[in-house]
Amino acid sequence: MTNSLNETPRANRLHIGIFGKRNNGKSSLINAITGHNTALVSEVAGTTTDPVYKSMEIHCIGPVVLIDTAGLDDVGKLGGLRVERTREALSRSDIALFVFVDQPDMELEWLKDINKTKTKLVTVINKADNLENIESLKENIKSLTGQQPVVVSAQNKSGIKELIAAITRSIPDDYDQRGLTDGLVEAGDTALLVMPQDLQAPKGRLILPQVQTIRELLDKKCLVFCCTADSLDGMLQTIPAPKLIITDSQVFGEVYEKKPPSSRLTSFSVLMAASKGDIEQFIKGAKAIDGLTAGSRVLIAEACTHAPLTEDIGREKIPAILKKRFGQNIKIDIVSGNDFPADLAAYDLIIHCGACMFNRRYMLARMSQAAAQQTHICNYGIFLAHTTGILDKIAF
Repeated sequence: MTNSLNETPRANRLHIGIFGKRNNGKSSLINAITGHNTALVSEVAGTTTDPVYKSMEIHCIGPVVLIDTAGLDDVGKLGGLRVERTREALSRSDIALFVFVDQPDMELEWLKDINKTKTKLVTVINKADNLENIESLKENIKSLTGQQPVVVSAQNKSGIKELIAAITRSIPDDYDQRGLTDGLVEAGDTALLVMPQDLQAPKGRLILPQVQTIRELLDKKCLVFCCTADSLDGMLQTIPAPKLIITDSQVFGEVYEKKPPSSRLTSFSVLMAASKGDIEQFIKGAKAIDGLTAGSRVLIAEACTHAPLTEDIGREKIPAILKKRFGQNIKIDIVSGNDFPADLAAYDLIIHCGACMFNRRYMLARMSQAAAQQTHICNYGIFLAHTTGILDKIAF
């Protein structure tokens, strides 16, 4: 997690995954693209195990995350687990670079998955200085993918400029998700941020959604005011009618009761829901809350990993709300980080965090997985707005 106003958070960067068989030179290709020894390189097949995420700046592209993955042909029990991690990395990738050094075989299944998910694809033939029958390989790849592969040699850096140009042309139009406050404020508007500083806020710092929101509002030339929940009354005497109030979802009810009638109200988590995911799917999922029973099963999913805290919203507060309303026997499972069950059909509802640590593509992939298994999903802010009774009164 980053709290610097000048650093692009990893989740907001263009994610470029590099895929291919073991020893196809994926790590060497990363080093050639970046001009640095970014990735560990070895002639031993299988050097890269778990996906490695590298935040970099690439000339003509800007801030990116390069994902170095294990070989698609990794073998054994551990190899199978590595391939699964590689598949997860694909769901995070805005662009997939597929690296070939021989005729495609097991890549065919992966190429089909890329086509289904509409991931932008760039095909690359590496080790061109050591390959024979390159023309035949180019024609075969083109017939499978409909695109001319870029021929490179990571070792001598040939073709790298052409590869960067191909990546630039493949940047998805929607990778840079909508702004957090788009459509809610304009230059000169007053925004009030209500930010309780509880145990989840690191000492001396703000949490990432707060930092991102403040930076965006400043970029939009808004007048930004901040306070904690216990100083809201005094702040509203200073600025009696802010255009927009953005609060922590945990104090939705308190802030709603005090807000001026002319002020629009939302929360950091709701803004994240609209920016990172499909807000309409989240709202539909929230309405499923009313259908839960004492025998229901709920999954709470957190994007970040941290030690549980006594005031934790996902591990303490939301479960307490569910148990108070539906009884102590309601089943609640909690996962964090990359952990997310493949089988979601057993759950009546998924309640996801704001996903500030995920890129939009990965959050949408999780939502698509839930939709495919007919499992409702909402996020923390939408859940709390609904249970507070103000979901139809908030802005997003």
